[in-house]
Amino acid sequence: MITPAFELTQDPDFLTIKIRVPYAKASEFDIYFEGEDFKFYAKPYFLRLTLPGRIVEDGREKASYNTDEGTFTIQLPKEVPGQYFEGLDMLTSLLAPKKSRSAKPLVEEMAASAELSEENEEEFDWEMEQIPYEESLPPLQHPYGFGNLRSGVFQRLQDELSDVIDIKDPDQTPAEERRRKRLAAEAAKFEPDHYLADFFEDEAIKHLLKYKPWWIDAHKKMTALQGESHQEHDSPTFVVFSEEEREQMRKFTNKSYLLDKRSRRHVYLGLIDILLAYCYEICVNEGDKNVESSWNIRKLSATLCWLEVSFSSIHDVLVSFGRRVLCYPLYRHFELVTRAFSDTVMILQLGKAAVLKCLLDIHRIFMESDPAYILNDLFITDYCIWIQKVKSKKLAALCESLQKTTLSKSHMGLELEELEAAAVLVQEEEKALKAAGTVSKQQLLCSESETSDSEESSSTSSSETEGSDSDEQESSTSEDGEINSFQGMLQEERTAPLIDCNGLRQGTDTLAMEVGDGKSKVSLQSTTPPGKLVEELEMQIQSAMRLSEQPEGLATEGCISQEQEENPVPEPDRFSEDAAGKGNFLEVSPKPNPLLFLCSTNEDED
Repeated sequence: MITPAFELTQDPDFLTIKIRVPYAKASEFDIYFEGEDFKFYAKPYFLRLTLPGRIVEDGREKASYNTDEGTFTIQLPKEVPGQYFEGLDMLTSLLAPKKSRSAKPLVEEMAASAELSEENEEEFDWEMEQIPYEESLPPLQHPYGFGNLRSGVFQRLQDELSDVIDIKDPDQTPAEERRRKRLAAEAAKFEPDHYLADFFEDEAIKHLLKYKPWWIDAHKKMTALQGESHQEHDSPTFVVFSEEEREQMRKFTNKSYLLDKRSRRHVYLGLIDILLAYCYEICVNEGDKNVESSWNIRKLSATLCWLEVSFSSIHDVLVSFGRRVLCYPLYRHFELVTRAFSDTVMILQLGKAAVLKCLLDIHRIFMESDPAYILNDLFITDYCIWIQKVKSKKLAALCESLQKTTLSKSHMGLELEELEAAAVLVQEEEKALKAAGTVSKQQLLCSESETSDSEESSSTSSSETEGSDSDEQESSTSEDGEINSFQGMLQEERTAPLIDCNGLRQGTDTLAMEVGDGKSKVSLQSTTPPGKLVEELEMQIQSAMRLSEQPEGLATEGCISQEQEENPVPEPDRFSEDAAGKGNFLEVSPKPNPLLFLCSTNEDED
């Protein structure tokens, strides 16, 4: 027989059951309902449901068949109009037969079968061979899994499952030792540099925190609806299961769990731990699944990764999750811890349908991961079945306790606040040093510019000074050159022997001049106007011509007297006569004297 796909909805007066039976023989079908029982048969499909409320057959019931879709739609009247049937989306629980809701009859049945087997047992053989008894105590195994109902699993599959959990040999490791080893591993794994990098460079974190998963919109709708009316509404109003999720629920085998008070407490705390890890995974991957999704969920949940069963309170669960977020995944920021915390509160407020939807998603993620599938058998499948039977009041109480719990960085035990304060101080010092370096660099540039400006000004002034000095030197040199030339001319005129008309050499004492006087005279001559100098030259030429025309004695006396009277420039004799009576130049000056050339020219002409 095939269990068909089905869906249950309700209104205040009717319960509607929609059953999909493609290729069924619609002309032959049976429907039975009474109280909480509902049965449907259409070959080859069979459906039996145990309803959360009572229905009645009073003539208002209806049934229809859609041949195009292959679906039966059955409307059944409620025994109490207006009654709200809770848990219509909990398909696994609805499929369970009524007698299997409790495990007590199963225990009684097993005991009865054991007594029956003892009565039918063959006669005991008293002659059998006896073997001395050797006491062999079985190794002490510590339980784990959902409700601490499993043990010995990893003892057989240690090699295959070593990548799934972090603890080695969990069957021989007590709960307290698991906790000790977990805390030591987290402390060794924590990297301050990675945490501070995500703390200061949090652009990617802020982007991830903007993502809104499906439960945020559902929670807003629920809050708005509750604000409009005070009537209580269950989460199925806001949570919708896909066909794939419905198929998952139909494949689960219904179970009943005998849990004592301590085991139930561990189950509730483990549920919070798993949901926190799932909310982190959805946030950082923005709802998309990847190869790291399975790793993120199981690594961040100490319940899954370390088989932790020693949580004593909700606060312990939050601290464990916060520490693991700051030690293992790619994004290690405390804001992601608080975001997962608030998301888990929303999911629990939406009710067990929202919790079941998240657990089904985790189940599908682990099923697609080769080594992690064992966690479905140990935890997730049992959680998916168990949550459908949990009373909504218990879940609401758990949500309220979680909402009242506080979590801060100081609870992590990793000295986060001290690290952040030290990093801020270092950052401020670096900024101060950088600012000081900038100021010193600017000062250095200013001083260099001032130095270069001063060097340029000094070089300019020195060049100007050198230019003025060179100009002065050139002017002084030129003046000295002129003075020296005039002095040389005067000296030549003084040293040149004067030849009188009779051929006698005259002394130069009468025409000698002091150097200082000559310098002053030259300076005076240099300041003499050019016209006066020409006149003096003409007078000297005329006097020289007259001397050449006069007798020797008179010429010499006249020449000497005239030079002594006028004496504008000491004038030595220009020529003398040798024994033949011819006139020759004496001691030619290195620089030509115009007077000498003029005198010689006149003599030649004469």
